[in-house]
Amino acid sequence: MMRVVFMGTPDFAVPSLQALCENGYDVTLVVTQPDKPQGRKQILTPSPVKEYAIAQNIPVFQPVSMKTQESFDMIASQTPDFIVVTAFGKILPKNILDLPKYACINVHGSLLPQYRGAAPIQWSVLNGDKKTGLTTMLMDVGLDTGDILMQEETEIPEDETAGELFDRLAVMTGPILLKTLDAFVKGEITPQKQQDENASYVSVLKKEMAVVDWNQPANVIHNLVRGMHPWPVAFTRLNGKTLKIHVSRVSEKIYGNAIGEVVCFDGNIFVRCGNDTCLQLLSIQLEGSKRMDADVFLRGRAIEPKTVLGD
Repeated sequence: MMRVVFMGTPDFAVPSLQALCENGYDVTLVVTQPDKPQGRKQILTPSPVKEYAIAQNIPVFQPVSMKTQESFDMIASQTPDFIVVTAFGKILPKNILDLPKYACINVHGSLLPQYRGAAPIQWSVLNGDKKTGLTTMLMDVGLDTGDILMQEETEIPEDETAGELFDRLAVMTGPILLKTLDAFVKGEITPQKQQDENASYVSVLKKEMAVVDWNQPANVIHNLVRGMHPWPVAFTRLNGKTLKIHVSRVSEKIYGNAIGEVVCFDGNIFVRCGNDTCLQLLSIQLEGSKRMDADVFLRGRAIEPKTVLGD
């Protein structure tokens, strides 16, 4: 039975770990990030990967850094055949990368070399990409620069949010990981160098990136709404209050005169955007209120004609 040390942290990583546990791999150790404070009361909360590992009675290691002697000794003591990494959130030093008998393999949420780094799934939606996928790769000391082992593509529907795509790709991680490990052990896989000239790097999302600029075309704003959901959620200002936009749709018809002007009728909300385009707001949330569909929102309050968002 193959001995595996698994490293991962968020929900996205759980299906990879589950696939290993349910398909004959001996996961001897799970490495995940330290518990972090969450919510208004800042209660220390374990990662989803830690929760799954505990439920499976797998030992858990939560180092602050992977560059310490303690981290090296802990991983080395497992004598792993593979180290498998899915959305761990820390770069591994070379001495740990060299530990497994076969390889250190990473499952990444993009078609490398596109979107190396953090938040590749969100950025594929923000940029309005028509497709994305998963890559399994050999890990090296760089940031997602290792040789490609396998890739699997998937289309991105025009209204799919980053959260929805995140969930779909997470389910896909298990099968591609199992195929990769099996082929690797059998010598049926040839690592392919990444084409660095085609590489792109992406950063983590920040709340200030979610501000809507109504001067942008409607399709760009729509991609912002999709890409920023479920966090941090695209937002604008309505009469001095924050208005979050959870769901939108590019309108075929143009309403309003000024950029950012709101036009409401028949339970619908439209906003004039740049380049003579228009966006329909389907689900919104005004500061101090819960999320509502547009028609429900308008039944509770009227938006005055000529109102401009963002002021």
